[in-house]
Amino acid sequence: MKKVGVLIADDDPRICAFISRHLATRESIRTAVVHDGQAALEQAALQQPNLVILDLSMPIMDGMTALRKLRDWYSGAVMILSATDEETEKVRALDLGADDYLTKPFGIEELLARVRTLLRRQREIELGGQDSEPVLTFGNITVDLSSKIVLKDGVELNLTRTEFELLKTLATNKGKIISHRELLQKVWGPEYGGEHEYLRTFIKQLRKKIEQEPSRPKFILTQPGMGYRLVG
Repeated sequence: MKKVGVLIADDDPRICAFISRHLATRESIRTAVVHDGQAALEQAALQQPNLVILDLSMPIMDGMTALRKLRDWYSGAVMILSATDEETEKVRALDLGADDYLTKPFGIEELLARVRTLLRRQREIELGGQDSEPVLTFGNITVDLSSKIVLKDGVELNLTRTEFELLKTLATNKGKIISHRELLQKVWGPEYGGEHEYLRTFIKQLRKKIEQEPSRPKFILTQPGMGYRLVG
């Protein structure tokens, strides 16, 4: 049986049909559709899709709960759909492990572009990198680019996929100020540039994991009005 590429979980059948139709006809992506959070978990386990598109407002189990449970074992990409454009909600979803957050109503071109980006990143992660310098170090942190393992004082850290990609980008440009837009485009894709709350959320999470004192970071430094710089 051909693998499902995208699992769509939304309680509105019209939205599911709309997304599914365009993914099939425009991107040749096989989809599966469910209408509640519990079914999303069950089908994600059964189908092992590359991407889950997850609505936040669903019956039986809401999207946030489903996202949290998914991230206990699912390593694929997750895109959140929501009618809520509040930054706190976006930050919460990203904090729980979402890779992207799209607000309803959305344009199909934007959704397709973001799906392409997430699936491309997923393929790159599954294939592994071809980095000429597989191991980077700064301070007591070791970043193995080939195995995608990060060690702190020799102990492996539990980083999400996006946290690793962000740290990798900073570490491979050690000492250089990387602008908000450049970081977003390198980590999330060329369609991004203004989603600064993504960076704030993931930088905060990275600091919690690699810094001794996250509120007084010595590795990942903020350059006000410019971006971020990794030193060490």
